[in-house]
Amino acid sequence: MADPSSYRPQPGQVPDSPGVYRFRDEHRRVIYVGKAKSLRQRLANYFQDIAGLHPRTATMVTTAASVEWTVVSTEVEALQLEYSWIKEYDPRFNVKYRDDKSYPSLAVTMNEEYPRVQVMRGPKKKGVRYFGPYAHAWAIRETVDLMLRAFPVRTCSAGVFKRSAQIGRPCLLGYIGKCSAPCVGRVTPEEHRELAEDFCDFMAGRTGTYLSRLEAQMHEAAEEMEYERAARLRDDIGALRRAMEKNAVVLADATDADLVAVAEDELEAAVQIFHVRGGRVRGQRGWVTDKVEAVDTAGLVEHALQQLYGEETGEAVPKEVLVPALPEDAPALGQWLAARRGSQVSLRIPQRGDKKALMETVHRNAQQALALHKTKRAADLTTRSRALEEIAEALGLDSAPLRIECFDISHLQGDDVVASMVVFEDGLARKGEYRRFQIRTFAGQDDVRSMHEVVSRRFRRYLQEKLKTGEWSPEDAAAGGADAAEAVDGTGQAQDDGRPKRFAYPPQLVVVDGGRPQVAAAQRALEELGIDDVAVCGLAKRLEEVWLPGEDDPVVLPRTSEGLYLLQRVRDEAHRFAIQYQRSKRGKRLKAGPLDEVPGLGETRKQALVKHFGSVKKLRQATIDQICEVPGIGRKTAETVAAALARAVPAAPAVNTATGEIMEEETPAPAGTSSERGTDR
Repeated sequence: MADPSSYRPQPGQVPDSPGVYRFRDEHRRVIYVGKAKSLRQRLANYFQDIAGLHPRTATMVTTAASVEWTVVSTEVEALQLEYSWIKEYDPRFNVKYRDDKSYPSLAVTMNEEYPRVQVMRGPKKKGVRYFGPYAHAWAIRETVDLMLRAFPVRTCSAGVFKRSAQIGRPCLLGYIGKCSAPCVGRVTPEEHRELAEDFCDFMAGRTGTYLSRLEAQMHEAAEEMEYERAARLRDDIGALRRAMEKNAVVLADATDADLVAVAEDELEAAVQIFHVRGGRVRGQRGWVTDKVEAVDTAGLVEHALQQLYGEETGEAVPKEVLVPALPEDAPALGQWLAARRGSQVSLRIPQRGDKKALMETVHRNAQQALALHKTKRAADLTTRSRALEEIAEALGLDSAPLRIECFDISHLQGDDVVASMVVFEDGLARKGEYRRFQIRTFAGQDDVRSMHEVVSRRFRRYLQEKLKTGEWSPEDAAAGGADAAEAVDGTGQAQDDGRPKRFAYPPQLVVVDGGRPQVAAAQRALEELGIDDVAVCGLAKRLEEVWLPGEDDPVVLPRTSEGLYLLQRVRDEAHRFAIQYQRSKRGKRLKAGPLDEVPGLGETRKQALVKHFGSVKKLRQATIDQICEVPGIGRKTAETVAAALARAVPAAPAVNTATGEIMEEETPAPAGTSSERGTDR
């Protein structure tokens, strides 16, 4: 624990201007990022008597070992730089909102020739229009099903679309009038795009004009005695009105706004956002976060707005943002939002009327979300704490293993041997720190040697990171033995970029999937590197026995033990991750063809070659001059391709097992055959 006075800047050293500051710990990792109108005044607040600081602030300044700052011209620039650095460094003492699930959105792929309406999750893509997010995917599908009657836009996948175009017959939706069937040419690309644009306009809230137009067309058809067309338009209007009824009008003035509400206690906070477009609630989402820094409601609102709009532009940022409390630098935040939207954005607290009533509804949702989260987390915390305590007691550890790493080996009959490392912290998986390994030092099946290699490589990297941060010296390496000395070869000076390191954090417990031989191999790897503060155990599958190094008998945990359940989850996750990697490698090997052996030939040019000639077989028969005709292929590359194909032995012809017919080669020939069988280990 550092004394803040040891790194306090000298008087007059900090400028009295806007800027962004970073606190770093003794390993040069960035642990907190903040902004200020006046860097001098803000930083002075951190270096007062620790007894007068908020407990969370006191923890942060005693964890830190240095502070640095960057001066900017305006508060808006400070806001942008703070957001960028929080995204880049992921500081542990900054409030970070994370969705408790991936909310689905209604997406229209306007970047395709024939736009498609579908449900999408995850990061947004360029050229796609999004509506939502929604709480449930089924709500989107119900709405789309009603609207397809009036807007028969394509909803099928690329494979179904291509298949229908090949056979010249649309899918079922084309026959029942819920798709305009562009796949078979019933409408032109321009007409289909116009349908998609009308669909987007309706979803964006511009409903009145379109309904009025349909009603006028219905009356016109009736006057001309085209009763079937008039009835169809009447049904379309009814379907659209039913779709509109699913989103009741909450703001009578057809406002486009986002309402943000916060419910909090001393330890956690829940944020709820309602997206209102055209006066109707079009989407909802929420986050729950730990209050790892001393922050009030206004600060939570500011962090939420950064999270919500940091990656958004254009109409995704509404004209009006309603919040329960204005941040300290609300004018700068308003300018930042306006810059992202491209026009003025109103940031304010609703005072009366429908907007205040709706804000109260959003706040009640936030309170319910926080209560539900605390109910779940209380049970989870109790269970995880008991599991870690049981593991510590059973293995004779001094304290609960807050970080557990588990290793597993996977192969298929000795081929494609790989290993996995999964990480659990506080009993929860940290998937961002999972790692995969290829076995390099030998070929064949030997789980014990593989385990020794993987554990050695992982902790050799750990020692290298310690050397870079100054926690470990070459003298320590020499005392650790030959393997420890090897770990420091070629390492440079300390890095100070502050980004999280891949192998910088040691576990308290290493779990290996296996019995006594695997445990002995892992322990030997640690001893060779001079590491004696990491416990090792193994979990054998047959009887779920826990093996310790040097012990003749295993530790048997009760079948109802929470500690055993946690070890099983860790082991099973490592097994799943290893099998996933091994299957991926095996799939790539089986699909590999002669073109994969050509150096410098990327995926794009390989596809161009096969597309130009139709198959690898025809490409093999082509001359160098003919290969040069392919766009992007020069003569030198063509000569290399021809030489590689000449060396490659053509694969055996494929046989249709249903008819016995010998099939012509139409795609790059695989190096293996699809008849291989085996079990993952």
